[in-house]
Amino acid sequence: MLPATSKLCAAISYRHLRNMTGLRRQAAVAISQELSRLASHGPGPSSWIHQVRRRSSLLSSRLEENPFSEVQMSYIKQGEEALQKSLRILEDQNDWKTETVAGNGDKVLSKVLPDVGKVFRLEVVVDQPLDRVYGELVDNMEQMGDWNPNVKEVRILEKIGKDTVITHEQAAATPGNIVGPRDFVSVRCSRRRGSTCVLAGMSTTHGAMPEQEGFIRAENGPTCMVLRPLPGCPSQTRLTWLLSIDLKGWLPKSIINQVLSQTQVDFAKHLRQRLARPQ
Repeated sequence: MLPATSKLCAAISYRHLRNMTGLRRQAAVAISQELSRLASHGPGPSSWIHQVRRRSSLLSSRLEENPFSEVQMSYIKQGEEALQKSLRILEDQNDWKTETVAGNGDKVLSKVLPDVGKVFRLEVVVDQPLDRVYGELVDNMEQMGDWNPNVKEVRILEKIGKDTVITHEQAAATPGNIVGPRDFVSVRCSRRRGSTCVLAGMSTTHGAMPEQEGFIRAENGPTCMVLRPLPGCPSQTRLTWLLSIDLKGWLPKSIINQVLSQTQVDFAKHLRQRLARPQ
């Protein structure tokens, strides 16, 4: 019943560098060259999480000049905050409990955090290269409602630079309308470091989308998706989805937990079906 928190990723492109001038361009080139040497090969998540967090902070500190307004900068900072919080959660491997294990190996784990509440973690392997998965989740984000029955609509409200967007998502009704109509306004940011792509987000507000009649405005975040090529098999992608959400309204915890974990399992199934279609 939830919108898949497709969280966005893009490397620093040639066009972007070409449009930069002066110190900003020099800084970006230097960082880009440095980042191109980074590729995490360790067996656990700590190494690649550390690299993404460290390089993300480095990029933010060195590119001090920016063309964005104060409001836009606040969105960028919210996205960065969601990314850092999400990675801290994923970095801690302790106390995760198994919620669901599908026959194909897809797994949903969960844990309770004092300052966040219950979070869910999907671990799957998709038989498609990272760029193909990225293209579907990012470039075709607004088409998600066409293939994911849990999502009614995803609409981009505003783009801020290459790495940050504000979106409005409407969740599809659950069978029997157990969970009524929900919608979300989210800020999403992306970071790509070497072979790792992180798509992070959290709830925000935006003047173009006040609360809608007939929908309960739910809240999500910190949340993220991490995409990495399967070691030794670049034609496959390991996808980790951290989901943290408050559906609002009155709902028993047992129903919330069932809906959220099933949403993640369903997402993996529908994503595979979408990726199997000819482009």
